[in-house]
Amino acid sequence: MATTRTAATHWEGNLLEGKGQVSLNSSNIGTYDVTWASRAEQPAGRTSPEELIAAAHSSCYSMAFSHGLAGKGHTVESLDTKADVTFQPGEGITGIHLTVKARVPGLSEEDFQAAAEDAKKNCPVSQALAGTTITLEAELLG
Repeated sequence: MATTRTAATHWEGNLLEGKGQVSLNSSNIGTYDVTWASRAEQPAGRTSPEELIAAAHSSCYSMAFSHGLAGKGHTVESLDTKADVTFQPGEGITGIHLTVKARVPGLSEEDFQAAAEDAKKNCPVSQALAGTTITLEAELLG
């Protein structure tokens, strides 16, 4: 069964001086301020489309990686994923760098790296962002 998740943004004013609020409607967990400055300069307590993409990508990647490892008989003890989304005004999103650190008992480094790359390639958010360069740094912790 397909699911649909919804967020909405209310914006007032022009791009550079305006402001908005993005609401996470499906979960109803919050409404967050957003401005051009929070996107192109410092966040100053506000979010940006790129931060929301980073949240979506890091969580999706973690789910895909965990699922892929479980499918090969491995139990994930811990998995920490960070997504850095780079935004360049005038160009847009210029890249996403995923960093993952995991504890997976009994998994070889070679199999770990292969599973990490597979998750990067096949997580639904990675696929949705296929027009962007996505890089990965994966570390298997002892």
